[in-house]
Amino acid sequence: MIMLFEEITKEISSLVEAWEPKLLSLDEPVLQERQNSQHRTIKQIVGHMIDSASNNTHRIVQLQYRETPLRFHNYATYGNNDRWIAIQNYQQENWELLVQHWKFSHLHFAHVIQNIQAEKLENTWFAGGGEKISLREIVGNFPKHFKLHLSEIEKLINQNSIN
Repeated sequence: MIMLFEEITKEISSLVEAWEPKLLSLDEPVLQERQNSQHRTIKQIVGHMIDSASNNTHRIVQLQYRETPLRFHNYATYGNNDRWIAIQNYQQENWELLVQHWKFSHLHFAHVIQNIQAEKLENTWFAGGGEKISLREIVGNFPKHFKLHLSEIEKLINQNSIN
């Protein structure tokens, strides 16, 4: 087990632990509001976070056994992440199930990063536009993305409580 990402693992786990009850406490009117800059509801943001954990898990696994630089789709470009959200219809998903999926997707992601082969950390992925991102960078950048979406949810919760 690689201890390099122990802090990231702990951070993800503690954020999940803190946010799970907060998410589960939200009522339907708060979940249905479309107020963030991308016109996503809280349900859709949570769904996007699940997609992010899933896609990053797949990248991390493939970067450890496939030839690099890895050619693996970038689901977030050209509006594709919005297509993923629409196709999976997160807006109509049962909220409790969606939160549990979010929770366990991220706890599994934390488990996966603890088990990365250290000698593979500099393997790279073509992210698009000729940009290459190392396995180390993928993992290192994940908490920032995770917290960005949690802050979006926080803003939507606070906006709805004011109105």
